[in-house]
Amino acid sequence: MKAYKDLSKEKRQEELSRLKAQYQKYLDMNLSLNMARGKPGSDQLDLSRGMLDVINAESDLTASDGTDARNYGCLDGLMEAKKLMADMMDSKPEDMIIYGNSSLNIMYDQISRSYSFGVMGEMPFCKQDKIKWLCPVPGYDRHFGITEFFGFEMINIPMDDHGPNMDMVEEYVKDPTVKGIWCVPKYSNPGGVVYSDEVIQRLAALEPAAKDFRIYWDNAYCVHHLYEEINIPDILEECKKAGHPNLVYKFGSTSKITFPGAGIAALATSQDNKKDILNQMKHQTIGHDKLNQLRHVRYFKDINGLKEHMKKHADIIRPKFEAVEEILDRELTGLGVGSWSKPRGGYFISFTGNKNTAKAIVGKMKEAGVVMTGAGATYPYGKDPDDANIRIAPTLPPLDEIKLAAEVFATVVKMVSLEQLI
Repeated sequence: MKAYKDLSKEKRQEELSRLKAQYQKYLDMNLSLNMARGKPGSDQLDLSRGMLDVINAESDLTASDGTDARNYGCLDGLMEAKKLMADMMDSKPEDMIIYGNSSLNIMYDQISRSYSFGVMGEMPFCKQDKIKWLCPVPGYDRHFGITEFFGFEMINIPMDDHGPNMDMVEEYVKDPTVKGIWCVPKYSNPGGVVYSDEVIQRLAALEPAAKDFRIYWDNAYCVHHLYEEINIPDILEECKKAGHPNLVYKFGSTSKITFPGAGIAALATSQDNKKDILNQMKHQTIGHDKLNQLRHVRYFKDINGLKEHMKKHADIIRPKFEAVEEILDRELTGLGVGSWSKPRGGYFISFTGNKNTAKAIVGKMKEAGVVMTGAGATYPYGKDPDDANIRIAPTLPPLDEIKLAAEVFATVVKMVSLEQLI
């Protein structure tokens, strides 16, 4: 079919009538489908059940350095856990701090510490008149939720296929009230973008006016490949080369590798940053769950075991991504109703429709029994200036449900786009 804008008025009305009839069939099915959040499916969670058996009542619970994992201590984590997470995050064990199960929790804590006590001797954020934060968009709603919660002014930085617009970033960091930037460098949420070498090197070379400016490098999907493994430069090493070793906090976790509610999370950063963090953290905890750290290490053994485990994840979710992409390609290509990402890893597909259609599409999907992430969620304050971007999360439902949800989505996109045009 031609692009909708090229159809005659009569053809548009005819096509809209057909789409409305198809949509009514979906309404009559009383569907209950969910493509809202990037959760692993139950079959993915089953992959890690064996980890529950690697430690039992008969197990030696002594770590490699003699630490009794049942007891207090070891503030920055077991050495073998630091080695495993460092290998996963492309970092060095000595630069690691191992936390509890959530990297989002670490990011919140890091901003909270900066807010209350400052960064390496700088004035606490709470005592500064204004704090601004750079937010590549479309991006991760929970990132934006943290900085909104603390009352920071968030600034949209457009993304392309290489990463955030670095000309804008380099200009904004000249403002001393700009204190940070959110980054998901590999398989970004929701676009699946992998930052280019040039973008990473330009980030590492930033000369921010604020001494307490930090890059919040959320490497959430560093081993979540759907196809071949993709590697990017280590931002910590790039910062060291550029003469800015303290510029970055690098976050990661096993939340979508083992159990989201019972994984291990980690931060990698410079020795100066690490000392500053531990000096505050020692008043917060005596140490995180070392039994869980030991459980993860003994289950995977090393990074090779973890990578083999991730191939099993990919085998489960790859058909779901491919099903959505195939349906969008078949149903929407050439109609002029939007574009969509084709990620090589991660957990999301980003759909960008015509202006002022996203809210209507998500609303119609809800009426049809298909829950999606709210329109606007991929922008700070939940406000997409174009009302165009929608995040699709294909991982949780079974494959047959994903296919049906994608068919409904394609129908709704066409229907809303035609209604707008008419």
